[in-house]
Amino acid sequence: MYVTRSRSIAKALTWRVIATLTTASLAYIFTGEIDTAIKVGAFDVVIKLAFYYLHERGWGMVEWGIGNGSPQRG
Repeated sequence: MYVTRSRSIAKALTWRVIATLTTASLAYIFTGEIDTAIKVGAFDVVIKLAFYYLHERGWGMVEWGIGNGSPQRG
């Protein structure tokens, strides 16, 4: 099974949109300031996008838990 880098990037981007909106919403709820929420959201997306991509690619190199047949017990 091979997963392309572009697929990993697309997954990371779509997840980051959802997660960044969540983080920015929480920042707004706690501070009541839209510009603070935007700054927190912007910083969040840059840092976490990089970490998610590295995490996804790292797991792509792990063969544990991947099989070609039916699942085995144990």
